[in-house]
Amino acid sequence: MIQKDAKGAELFVVSSHGYGKKTEIDEYKIQGRGGSGVKAIKTTPKTGNLISARVVTPDIEEVVAISKKSQVIRCALNEIASLGRDTQGVRIMKLREGDSLASVVAL
Repeated sequence: MIQKDAKGAELFVVSSHGYGKKTEIDEYKIQGRGGSGVKAIKTTPKTGNLISARVVTPDIEEVVAISKKSQVIRCALNEIASLGRDTQGVRIMKLREGDSLASVVAL
């Protein structure tokens, strides 16, 4: 488990239509038992639903994204923009018609 004060830690999120972003952990408040959640990405018909979220640290260097129709990309994590908590993100992967992301792995 990564502590909220971990140096350089960010939350990396990806949506089903290939949009993603990193956000500093400090932008997320700590909630107790009665919390109703915190929005991590703005989902729209353009971006699709959230499919993956992971806390990444500076020692994680790259990301591999795989679509449902076997399209695979690999890119450096530092190429993905760090944006605010409630934003849509940037396009990480351009998908073919009718395809969507299946999985994302940060290495």
